[in-house]
Amino acid sequence: MAAAAWQSRSGAAALGLLLLLLGLCAGRAAGGQLRYSVREELPHGAFVGNVASDLGVDPRRLAARGARLTSGSGRQYLELELDRGVLLVRERVDREALCELSPSCFLSLELVIEQPIEVHNVEVEVLDINDNAPRFPRQDYQLDISESAVPGARFHIESAQDPDVGTNSVQSYQLSPSHHFALDLKGFQRGSKLLELVLQQPLDREQSALQQLVLTAVDGGNPPKSGTAQISVRVVDTNDNPPAFDRSTYTVRLLENAPPGTLVVKLNASDPDEGSNGDVIYSFGSYTPQKVRQLFSVDPHSGEVRVNGTLDYEEASSYEIYVQATDQGPVSMAGHCKVLVNIVDANDNVPEVVLTSLYSPVPEDAKAGTVVALMSVTDQDSGLNKQVSLRIPPGLPFTLNSFKNSYTLITQGNLDREKAASFNITVTATDSGSPPLSSQKVIHVEISDINDNPPHFEEPVYSVYIPENNPLGVLLCTVKATDPDVAENAYVSYSLLDGDIEGLPVTSYVSIKSDNGNIYAVYSFDYETLREFQPKHPNPDWRYSASLRAGMQSAVHMEEAGVLRGGPGGPDQQWPTISSATPEPEAGEVSPPVGAGVNSNSWTFKFGPGNPKQGGPGELPDKFIIPGSPAIISIRQEPPNSQIDKSDFITFGKKEETKKKKKKKKGNKTQEKKEKGNSTTENSDQ
Repeated sequence: MAAAAWQSRSGAAALGLLLLLLGLCAGRAAGGQLRYSVREELPHGAFVGNVASDLGVDPRRLAARGARLTSGSGRQYLELELDRGVLLVRERVDREALCELSPSCFLSLELVIEQPIEVHNVEVEVLDINDNAPRFPRQDYQLDISESAVPGARFHIESAQDPDVGTNSVQSYQLSPSHHFALDLKGFQRGSKLLELVLQQPLDREQSALQQLVLTAVDGGNPPKSGTAQISVRVVDTNDNPPAFDRSTYTVRLLENAPPGTLVVKLNASDPDEGSNGDVIYSFGSYTPQKVRQLFSVDPHSGEVRVNGTLDYEEASSYEIYVQATDQGPVSMAGHCKVLVNIVDANDNVPEVVLTSLYSPVPEDAKAGTVVALMSVTDQDSGLNKQVSLRIPPGLPFTLNSFKNSYTLITQGNLDREKAASFNITVTATDSGSPPLSSQKVIHVEISDINDNPPHFEEPVYSVYIPENNPLGVLLCTVKATDPDVAENAYVSYSLLDGDIEGLPVTSYVSIKSDNGNIYAVYSFDYETLREFQPKHPNPDWRYSASLRAGMQSAVHMEEAGVLRGGPGGPDQQWPTISSATPEPEAGEVSPPVGAGVNSNSWTFKFGPGNPKQGGPGELPDKFIIPGSPAIISIRQEPPNSQIDKSDFITFGKKEETKKKKKKKKGNKTQEKKEKGNSTTENSDQ
């Protein structure tokens, strides 16, 4: 009766009957939900369903109670005619525009009836009609195939696109007759959007450099619709290996709240060719929908597929991304793969590492397996998102042991405080979600010192040059030793090893200050008696029970006291003095230099007024007496450029020997005095 009324209103009985037969169905679901179906592209006023009848309500009651339809989409594709209580098409519905990526398409409405309030859910399925013909992404395809290709070689061709669904989508393909190529539809029959041309016979570029093929796609509508593409095959001689992905299909689970830039998958395509023939560039296949291109990106060089937009699980639970890898040879070839992205709810809780105990510092001689820290891990998620693993950076002398959600940080290798006094160990906790979430906690571990390093001297040998007749207690040198340990393990004290020099203990000659390494003379050295000696192996040491020692040796060299310097009037003799007076005025005058002490051996000799004789160039006195001292100094002159050892240049004798000689001449005292004066004068001729 409702159909007849609608036909009367529209004036098209045949069309109304067709609508009823081809998909106008209505029903009332359990729980008060109304479900209908309507074909896309119906005109305004087309009948959808009888709401009043399905609810068992008089249409007049609906009008009286203010019944109305509401839609959350913002657009009102359907309307309720209150007079008859029927649901009609208000605006033409395009299923492909309304539900682009979904195989099924629904309109969700609410029927609100007042006095009293009633709310009924209305779900209308939009049915597909064959209103789109198959269409290839490109009208012309260029295939460059090497003549060395063997029969059985396969070449990918993009399939046609048809936004219709079900039997109205592409159902079959046809290839124009060819002796060299056939079409393999096995992949298409399994749901792939890739077709393959299979080489049947070898190609010969010299006989046929170009072949033209026509590929036709046919859908299953009634009547069917079709689309064609031209395939041009150019036979060449080079680059006969296309890039190949390590997998034909990559399946990835991706959280709906993954931010832009999130890595989805890193694709890997390899090409066995060399040079530019093996360089691979990644890109979307031209048949990838524009909506997918907006949500994802492909890095042309790394093959990384990343999120580029905002994902919504409610909008689409999965995406198919077709990616091609093209080499850069003069005749490029391409490989293809599919990335299936399944969108899942968010793993929105990061794992947390809780440090329960820390045993720091750790002795540097701790054995492997020593517990350093105890930790626990918590994650508020469930399932795989709750399963957490811990790791620390490689190369550290530590490792992790686990038991359920508890972990111990233990020593694994040898510790050396002198190389690393502490460690900042970054513990990374990662859950098993997709993608996984992680957090980090830094554990600071101190390494305590043990006495495992001996001190080391800064120099292996210390050489010291001192003048003879040195004063007692004079500082000879300072030795320095360092120890890489710390605290009392690095506190160095110095001592001399037992030994003797010329039959006397080393300590009879020198002493060392234990706290600073200063070496002092405890003996006034005589160059003629002892020109050099070695106090061997002073031993710095920790003042600690487990002390270690280091050794070195020091050489002390005596230097002669006299120095001859040339002056304007000939050499000027400079010698040490202990007195500015002289018992023999006619002899030379001696005076102490600045800073000369009582035991100093630096003398300055000058001629006095009683003997103004000046020697000629190169003349030296052969001897003179040191006033106030029982010593006499004799000087032997050698020819210029003589190679005689300097140690024989000056000799020391005793004044008593001169007196004995003078006693033999006691008979002539006046002559003795004269000779003495002459001798003094001769010794002063410089």
